[in-house]
Amino acid sequence: MGKRKVDVAIDEIGRVIYGKREVVELLLIGMIARGHVLLESVPGSGKTKLAKSFAKVIDGTFSRIQFTPDVLPSDVTGIQFFNPKTQEFELRKGPVMTNVLLADEINRATPKTQSSLLEVMEEHQTTIDGETFSIQSPFIVIATQNPVESNHGTFPLPEAQLDRFLFKVDMGYPSEEEERDIMRAYLTEEPLDALQSTLTPEDLVSMQEEVKEVHIADVVNDYLLRLVRVSREHTDIELGISTRGALALMRATQARAYLRGRSYVSPEDVKSLVPYVFEHRLILSMQASIQKTPTEVVNDLLNSVEVPVESGART
Repeated sequence: MGKRKVDVAIDEIGRVIYGKREVVELLLIGMIARGHVLLESVPGSGKTKLAKSFAKVIDGTFSRIQFTPDVLPSDVTGIQFFNPKTQEFELRKGPVMTNVLLADEINRATPKTQSSLLEVMEEHQTTIDGETFSIQSPFIVIATQNPVESNHGTFPLPEAQLDRFLFKVDMGYPSEEEERDIMRAYLTEEPLDALQSTLTPEDLVSMQEEVKEVHIADVVNDYLLRLVRVSREHTDIELGISTRGALALMRATQARAYLRGRSYVSPEDVKSLVPYVFEHRLILSMQASIQKTPTEVVNDLLNSVEVPVESGART
């Protein structure tokens, strides 16, 4: 039942975002695995519309923060303010109190404001003037950034912040046929307005619990860990994958297997998700960063570790 509803949700978003089924699936994996997703692509490629479509399909609450250098941490988390009429302090909750938080152009926020998201992304809670508030599940931060912006008014995310994102996904350009379909679909209407909710927040909370039961055989877990270890020993890599990154990959593979109706993780689940989990976490050596891209280095990692024979047996 859950799998069918998930497929319907992916198809529904496909009515608005053409040719991005894999990206939509990664968002669902991110939410089921209790992770967050960083979308990176050129302006106008549909990042914001994708986040809005995702929130509408899961029937969740949605908040958007348009980051600029003058946005303050309190604009994100909320604030206690003094009401002169009542002569009392009142709580004004920030946009983080939601199911889907779109952090638009996150790299335009100052480091202090960026760091205000650290607690909510890691702990699913936020602290306002010393008082802690839990964020209701399900919760996901979908952040966007444009890789081609000038350095004026932008602040690259530090490694500690990048490590909080389960995936970094490049939206890319649509194919010629997909772009033709987009032009036809948007000629007379706005497909987002007609989008139907096919999942509920309760469905997703149930999935978050069920995915914990997805089995990872020892041979598959060893393959995952070997990739992590090799990232720390590779000559082109100055800083490899952290333990948090290893756990993120494990959770993501369980969610991917779950979406495909399997009760076990396959080596293909691991191999297919490594680029999205590893690339934004690796720090290349100075020499390697001149000669290679993170994508090329991750491909080297994958090619250097033998893929085990797939087996769903519990070992």
